[in-house]
Amino acid sequence: MQLSIPSSKIWQRIVYFFKANYRIILIWLGILIFIKVAFYFHLQKSVIATFVVLFGLLAQAFTGLLSLISYIPFIGPMITKVISLPLFLLINGITYITTIVFIRKKGGKKNIIISRSLTNALLIGVIIGFILGKLF
Repeated sequence: MQLSIPSSKIWQRIVYFFKANYRIILIWLGILIFIKVAFYFHLQKSVIATFVVLFGLLAQAFTGLLSLISYIPFIGPMITKVISLPLFLLINGITYITTIVFIRKKGGKKNIIISRSLTNALLIGVIIGFILGKLF
């Protein structure tokens, strides 16, 4: 069987992939090792989950995982979009719920307008950050 790409080129691409993404890969290996050790020592699942979520957020592990998933040809970008779209829907839904609560409890239109403005600014900031992250 004849490969269209020489094997030396394939190895160069693999080495480049690991050099470019070593930080993300090491973070996820650390998380997986922590989970394995924590289960070995019978730590509570809630403690493990809290540590993984906090460490993942601080180390940007989840964003890195999405970027690694997006490297998969054809299906990777679709998976990334399907995972990241509910975040916007969740934030927007939470603001609608808080708006309803404010209307029923306080009735202040000024607070509602401020909360909706802050939410829209947050969503626009997330979109701009996502675009800048893709560019650089």
